[in-house]
Amino acid sequence: MSTENNLQTLYESSVKILTDLIAFKTISGEDNNSLINYCDEILKKLGATSFKTFDNEKKRVNLFATLKAKKPNGKKPIILSGHTDVVPVSKGWSTDPFKATIKGNKLFGRGSCDMKGFIACTLAYAPIYSKANLDRDIHFSFTFDEETACQGAPILIKEMSKRGIKDGICIVGEPTNMKIIDGHKGTYEYTTHFKGLAGHGSAPQKGVNTIEYAAKYINKLLEIRETLKKRTPKDSFFDPPYTTLQIGGINGGIARNVIADKCNVDWELRPVVKDDGVWVNLEIDKFASEVLLPEMKKIHPESSIKKEIIGEIIGFNRDEKSEACELVSSLTGDNSREVVSFGTEAGLFQEIGISAVVCGPGSIEQAHKVDEYIVLDELKKCLNLLEGIKKNSIAN
Repeated sequence: MSTENNLQTLYESSVKILTDLIAFKTISGEDNNSLINYCDEILKKLGATSFKTFDNEKKRVNLFATLKAKKPNGKKPIILSGHTDVVPVSKGWSTDPFKATIKGNKLFGRGSCDMKGFIACTLAYAPIYSKANLDRDIHFSFTFDEETACQGAPILIKEMSKRGIKDGICIVGEPTNMKIIDGHKGTYEYTTHFKGLAGHGSAPQKGVNTIEYAAKYINKLLEIRETLKKRTPKDSFFDPPYTTLQIGGINGGIARNVIADKCNVDWELRPVVKDDGVWVNLEIDKFASEVLLPEMKKIHPESSIKKEIIGEIIGFNRDEKSEACELVSSLTGDNSREVVSFGTEAGLFQEIGISAVVCGPGSIEQAHKVDEYIVLDELKKCLNLLEGIKKNSIAN
């Protein structure tokens, strides 16, 4: 079979697999076992070994599968990494978001670019790896709940470390139009819970209105946000160049004439450097414990403010001598490197000593949107990269 015909066959397989993956409604926080089992079955039929790690309820699961080298020679293994969850679907779709629909050169569906397209390509190419005379292991890492502060990946990576998998080259296939991304900010997500004292709206002085205290808390966060701009590192590669802080939601109260005794504030932080994250938390925790809480307890001693850490995902730091970036560059011929402000799991792999790069099919501009799609040629570009990895991983 010619190279061109082989690529066409792989492309058709990737579209078929992507169609299947989109049909699994793996919204963050929901059960993803069916999709993981689908992936595991494909890989096990090819001779892969695998292990799974779970959340506490075992309704969300990570998969780590391996096609072993036939002639190992000390080369670092390749990890092909993708998350299986997708963000919720809002109204306004012109197609069924969980049914792949091809229109022209685009395939529509939730998760088509973020990031089931990459997973589909790796599974479509896996049969080629299984038949090749590999001189290094090829790993497949598929995680849950990346979209909600990377809750799945740390569980998987902890198990990898226990099993001695602490070295390698990791390609995180987030949608980058197959461009090399070698750095991004951290992603810290929090929900702060306020509990006060309910009462009649006609006597606000007799209750502890948590919405009012939450508003003061938010105002403090906004003050901190302005200070963060003054802490901009001189060598920052990011846009914007400073650590950002954003209020994502506030929820509290039951009626206009009832003092709100409960309120929650959702907020996030995207640190350029780890020190910014430490500083912000110290500042807001001090304000809550030394200013707000004493005022609340004067009226109601059982009042409380509790900050819940949804996730604190470290940033992905630029490495000028990155083995992962150099490998992808050598295979694609593109020596450019960029940074982004959105988060990925790359920093988590980097933290345990694995060289990482973010590079995958599709555009982040289509991610999380109504009528999400991937341009079909992007799948072919991704398959070409996977072909290059095979050629770079064959024993002489």
